[in-house]
Amino acid sequence: MYVHSPEEDNTTRYPALEQMTDNPFHLWEGHNEDPSAVTIASGILSDEQLYIILLFIIYTSQVINNCAIIANSLSIAVFVKLGFSEPSNISLTALAICDFTLAVLLTWSNLCFLLTYHNVRLPFHGANVTFLTGGAQWAFLSSTVAWITAFISFERCLCILVPLKVRRLITPRFTFVAMLVIILLTFCPSFFIYIRYKFVWVFNPYHNITILNTIPLNDEFAILFDKISLVICGVIQPVLAFLIVLICTVLLVGQLRKTSSWRMLVTSAKSQRVQPKENPAAGSSAEEVRISQKEERLVRMVVAIATIFIVSYIPTCIDLLCYVVFDEFNQFGVYRGLFIVSGYIISLGQTISGSVNILIYYKMASKFRSVFRRLVRLDC
Repeated sequence: MYVHSPEEDNTTRYPALEQMTDNPFHLWEGHNEDPSAVTIASGILSDEQLYIILLFIIYTSQVINNCAIIANSLSIAVFVKLGFSEPSNISLTALAICDFTLAVLLTWSNLCFLLTYHNVRLPFHGANVTFLTGGAQWAFLSSTVAWITAFISFERCLCILVPLKVRRLITPRFTFVAMLVIILLTFCPSFFIYIRYKFVWVFNPYHNITILNTIPLNDEFAILFDKISLVICGVIQPVLAFLIVLICTVLLVGQLRKTSSWRMLVTSAKSQRVQPKENPAAGSSAEEVRISQKEERLVRMVVAIATIFIVSYIPTCIDLLCYVVFDEFNQFGVYRGLFIVSGYIISLGQTISGSVNILIYYKMASKFRSVFRRLVRLDC
């Protein structure tokens, strides 16, 4: 890593810095003693509009972040106490761990923004360094959450369509390996971004100090590799996972409707003490009915989780498409301000999604509710 001395010209050694300085909106680059003094345009949004929007979103998201951190910590603790003999406990634990990490990464980004906005002199450029130490990882980890949700939804579909075969296939060991593979293929590629961007020490004339900053490299291989990895891991993978969750959710909802109709038919037949025709399941034993009801509760829980995920992930899909279609819609482009705002809006939605899962578990899973109540001393 090169340490830049104050006497040297930053833009001479790193031409990219000149582009960043001349950018129509380079967040926090020109802050001195008064943040409101910066009046550089940001594509569609002005500085004043951008700061008002960001401050509102960040303060709101941080409150929800704190809830998400607490909620997912409790969820992880409950699943650990429940044990991992059930494959669903393993996948739901992995989902809670990812949601917890997403909340921590977003807290780091929020903290850096607020400290910079309130003129706390950080030893690094708040926006750019945060992008490489939290923002990029958050984006890829959200893709991990999408694929774990897709796996949970797909596993429930298989349990309904081929229940005997899937129980032999999807074992706890298989689920554990699947979670590791998903993390390796979706989150670990986030570190490839360091091929495209580099940390450098640069002189900040506003504060008369040398700070850590980042620059995009102009190497053709790095640019090509960055684009390919972002398109595959940052666009194709999450959109494909979203479609899988959407399709599986539709199938599960359809199955729930069939199950509900069957139960109404059985109840009606019993009330009339008549065996319904063309429905041999109506003569099932009490044990079979009990197991069916247990499976139905689990399906309903998965549908609730998937539905919340779908609603919260739609803005992400739109943002990813904009990132691919519009060249200037990125961290260093003309529409940098909109890019940052959309990122915080997306993070807010996904944090809400991750923080409410514990309410679904508590309402729909009796074992989870029982262990949770003992854990927080509600049942003494």
